[in-house]
Amino acid sequence: MKLQPSDQLTNAQVKTGLHLILKDGLATETMNTLTAGTFLVAIALYMGASNVQIGVLAALPTLTSIFQLISVWLVQKFNNRRAITVTGAICARFPLLLIGILPLLFSNTASVGALIFLLSFQYLFAAVAGGSWHSWMRDLIPQQILGSYFSHRSRLMQILSVTLSLLIAMSIDHIKAHYPQHEITAYACMFIISGITGMWGAYALARTPEPKSKPIHNNIAKLFGKPLTVPNFRKLLVFNSCWIFAFNLVTPFFAVYMMKTLGLPLLYVICLNIVSQVSSITSIKLWGSCSDRYSNKTIIRICAPVYIACIMAWSIVGIMSAAFMLPVLVIMHILMGASNAGITLALQNIGLKLAPAEEGIVYLVTKNIVTAVFSATAPLIGGLLADFFTSHFVIHLFGRGQWNLFFMAGAVVGVLSMKLLRSVREEGELDKKFLVAELQHNFKKRVRNWHHMPILRRYFYLRSAIVVKKGLHLEFDDLIEFKGWDPKKK
Repeated sequence: MKLQPSDQLTNAQVKTGLHLILKDGLATETMNTLTAGTFLVAIALYMGASNVQIGVLAALPTLTSIFQLISVWLVQKFNNRRAITVTGAICARFPLLLIGILPLLFSNTASVGALIFLLSFQYLFAAVAGGSWHSWMRDLIPQQILGSYFSHRSRLMQILSVTLSLLIAMSIDHIKAHYPQHEITAYACMFIISGITGMWGAYALARTPEPKSKPIHNNIAKLFGKPLTVPNFRKLLVFNSCWIFAFNLVTPFFAVYMMKTLGLPLLYVICLNIVSQVSSITSIKLWGSCSDRYSNKTIIRICAPVYIACIMAWSIVGIMSAAFMLPVLVIMHILMGASNAGITLALQNIGLKLAPAEEGIVYLVTKNIVTAVFSATAPLIGGLLADFFTSHFVIHLFGRGQWNLFFMAGAVVGVLSMKLLRSVREEGELDKKFLVAELQHNFKKRVRNWHHMPILRRYFYLRSAIVVKKGLHLEFDDLIEFKGWDPKKK
């Protein structure tokens, strides 16, 4: 299979490429669901990991982002982003197979140290692939549907994640209850399945067309210094870094807190994560539309305070009885899912908008590396703080003193980071009151339409029949055939 870029792509080729990127997204989400997040925390806790080691696992994806510099050097040397991305993806997904196979062959290899060592290689090559992938997507996806496309892609990925998470959580809890001796085997199989699925995603990437980019001839040191000299882009880097630090300081430890301190079973934790993902799924389409119509900065100004309030709410969850705790946790996860979906989409899109087309990879990789330093540092510091508070601190604030102080610290950093957003300038920026007014109007409209349940049932029945008959293509065609962009044009 030839992986050479094309001088010019037709709209039909672009449409085909967008469908293939969806397939890779679904494969990547399967891979991440099985081997990251709550399941990775559960695997690490099974192996006896400390809070610091949990922090190291959470930091690895961003700690290795510095290797995106290799991606820039490779693009500068070969000017073939598809070949670099596909090769990096294959090398990144092979360690997952190795992690799964080793415990089946040698029972004494299931250790946290070995897990961290092999995952570091996975994240390293993923960083190399990610740098060229972002630049590739910057040129492949039409700008007028950028927000809507990524929101659609994220929604499909999260639907898949919700389904898989629930099935895997029930299976793991069943195995732990009835066949505890096979728990490590179940975890090993999860890694093997994720590696195979990831390879299928790499194959989809290999078939995706690439528009040829202008070669980069400047010195790499000068290239990466240039984005830092642009005032507006530099302000974006400062805000993004501070927000990522606040987010990653406490977020990786929500699952640890629920399982170790609150004593919730894995299935409950996964169900709460599913609630968060469902909330994200139902809101991501709205945020994508708002991103195209209003501005990404406006979305952040609305969503970030909501997420900070949820972090603060974790400080009082521990004093509640079980009858009140679970409903409050559900509400918190709904709000966190919706707000985090908007923030993540907005940060991604604003970075793409502020990066010039001719030097997109340099700007985007610079953004990723700078924010990665803070993103990787945060869970490491969070792990140290969590260990320190839970073993030394004696003040009992709100009944769970040690963890409460930890969560409050994360909320304070989040509030401070919001002050940095004011100086960032985005083209087409509007006052947030316009978006708030539209959100209120949409909410009232949905409430008024709830009594039309027969109509809604008929709509969803017909829609489901169409999707089953023609797959995901019809809904995707509806997405990309607006704003003057015709995918059928040759």
